[in-house]
Amino acid sequence: MPDPLTRLGAWADLPFFAAHWPAIRAQLASETRTLLPPDDLRFAALERTQPDDTRIVILGQDPYPTRGHANGLAFSVAPDVALPRSLKNIYREMADDLGAQPDTGDLSHWAAQGVLLLNTALSVPEGAAGAHAKLGWSHLTRDVLAKVSGRDCAFLLWGNHAQSFRADIRPGNHLVIETAHPSPLSARRGFFGARPFSRVNAWLQARGEAPIDWVGAP
Repeated sequence: MPDPLTRLGAWADLPFFAAHWPAIRAQLASETRTLLPPDDLRFAALERTQPDDTRIVILGQDPYPTRGHANGLAFSVAPDVALPRSLKNIYREMADDLGAQPDTGDLSHWAAQGVLLLNTALSVPEGAAGAHAKLGWSHLTRDVLAKVSGRDCAFLLWGNHAQSFRADIRPGNHLVIETAHPSPLSARRGFFGARPFSRVNAWLQARGEAPIDWVGAP
């Protein structure tokens, strides 16, 4: 398994990598099942969006358990992959909110603009959603939230699982939007109609920052 620390930039200093990563890495190495995403994409969210560049954090749960879907960015899939159901609902809300949506499920253009797309578990065995939820990845999520909330940031916490990390956000002049999860089971319970994309952009612009181009192609 390649060492991710060489590609993580400022994230490599998080306490997680000294205290918890060695044990998790050993467990991943001993796994007999196919793990998703591939090793080289496991830390893609951190690699693509460095701490000082992070303006918005969107927390997912764990990677898609279907081979070819997970690409290391929460909710994102490769351009040639059909939209998963939660992402369909995210795009439906975006179309209602902004009047448009991206052409594919590739969200790398969000990451390039400072949107950290972090799953709270960075691995999943193929076909076994949630199987690595208690592997210790939550320590990384807490470290990341503590680091980025050292300055003002927007946080989109969709669903109870993401909201369980609310206490790890340090006090500040943050924008925190808590809604139902965009999954088909819960999107109608408060995700639809929340208009998170325009609210984030209004917050950024009020601070004199450029808005996120949510729709633009990668």
